[in-house]
Amino acid sequence: MKPPTTPPARLVHDDPATTHEFTMQFTSTPRGARLARRLVSHRLHEWGHPYDSTANETITLIAAELVANAVRHGHVPGRDFHVRLTASPVALRVDVTDTRTERRPSLVLPPVPVDEESGRGLILIDALATNWGISPRTAAPGKTV
Repeated sequence: MKPPTTPPARLVHDDPATTHEFTMQFTSTPRGARLARRLVSHRLHEWGHPYDSTANETITLIAAELVANAVRHGHVPGRDFHVRLTASPVALRVDVTDTRTERRPSLVLPPVPVDEESGRGLILIDALATNWGISPRTAAPGKTV
């Protein structure tokens, strides 16, 4: 896990007086993951981070990787995943919560063999995020990444 740092200026929310929050529950399917990714990008655009901005592209990519992992590795039949996006005066943050407690990603990322088709999502998140981690879900079984 990366140590907490000040986010780069390009990822800081522009309006110092406003904090925005978007939360929504999605079906744990590829379609739900695609919708979550699109809504994250749309909300960021509405909050003053245009679609082609570094902040929008970075946070949308991080959200896409997190929701893909929630669908692929955190899926419990009949349970959905939850996305929370916040824009504060100091940072943009995206949290994805699923209901699978026993499958927690490792904070120590192993090298991925070059011939593997998957397994690079957390490497991308680690490279793009100022800080990331895992915490237990507070109200029910599961985790938030």
